[in-house]
Amino acid sequence: MTRAPFVLALILGLTACSSQAEPTINSAPVVATVLPSVTGAVNQTPTISKPTGPPPSGLEIRDLALGTGVVAANSSTVTVQYTGVSWSDGSTFDSSWQRGQAATFGLSQVIPGWQQGLLGMKVGGRRLLVIPPSLGYGASGSGTIKPNETLVFVVDLLAVK
Repeated sequence: MTRAPFVLALILGLTACSSQAEPTINSAPVVATVLPSVTGAVNQTPTISKPTGPPPSGLEIRDLALGTGVVAANSSTVTVQYTGVSWSDGSTFDSSWQRGQAATFGLSQVIPGWQQGLLGMKVGGRRLLVIPPSLGYGASGSGTIKPNETLVFVVDLLAVK
């Protein structure tokens, strides 16, 4: 009355009858994007490691320290300290810390990568933004920023109005 031997024989028989070949997969090796590391405390000049590998294709946002204050929104005017480096060579192209003065601006006045990247950030926080050219300065570049450059920023949010 036991069916176990019958079921086992059926499964083995069906498995042995399978004639499907293993699929062949032809693919290029996958190279993972590794985001730069950041050292330094909030409200102090950060050190950003030189990026390696291919840049990400989309906007990357990483909270390095969470704030507890007012939240940045589309219509906000923010005051920040920041450093920006080029993905291609790791060189600093802009830094409010180096100038010795925080920057204040409306989010509607900056590149789309900043507009999207600072939304929801709270005062007192530090955020890493990796901005693709399509959300930065694109094919034209700007000043010392090369055309089609991926931008890396570390931003401390000091105030929101």
